[in-house]
Amino acid sequence: MALGCLEIKHLGLMPYKESLRIQEQLVLSRRSGEVPDQLLMQEHPHVITVGKSSSEEHILVTEEQISDLGINVFKVGRGGDVTYHGPGQLVGYPILDLKPNRKDLHRYLRDLEEVLIRSLAVLSIEGRRRDKMTGVWVEGRKIAAIGVRVSSQWITSHGFSINVCNDLSYFETIVPCGIKDVEVTSIANELGTKITIGAVTRIVVQEFREVFQTNVECDPQ
Repeated sequence: MALGCLEIKHLGLMPYKESLRIQEQLVLSRRSGEVPDQLLMQEHPHVITVGKSSSEEHILVTEEQISDLGINVFKVGRGGDVTYHGPGQLVGYPILDLKPNRKDLHRYLRDLEEVLIRSLAVLSIEGRRRDKMTGVWVEGRKIAAIGVRVSSQWITSHGFSINVCNDLSYFETIVPCGIKDVEVTSIANELGTKITIGAVTRIVVQEFREVFQTNVECDPQ
């Protein structure tokens, strides 16, 4: 089930709108075979994203409060409910061609969870799945979210986020992933010490390569 060549892009702190534009371009380029599989690693300024199965009731603050907090809101074409991204949270967007032998959405979601569970294990944190839910938890506290889109040509976009050292109070503006009364946590919170986005990025990229069996990094185009 090897991917073969994977190109990693480190995009830093990037506005969500710009990141979405890059994803859309890369999906087209991947579909036409102009680029290899991609993994985009980045952070976003404060943003709430609203998935296809979201309810407006899952945003718990008014438009005025959203503006005062400096949060942007985007309706997006991924699966899942409402989620929050912000500085200190690592976001990964795999742009992968799942053809010909990886056309299994359930397997893809479980593989993304496995990447994050293994990454947490490197840091001596035990991440777990929850039945009938997507994402990763630590003793009932949600630490990572997943929301993906797969085109009719089996090209993936959107992806995963894992809380590293972000301000968790911003999650109080939403019902995270539509799950009421969920407690969120971060790697820094679980470790009780500081950790950088860069350190976690290196771990996640390595575990992604292991899970998806790709040890070849492409030269940037």
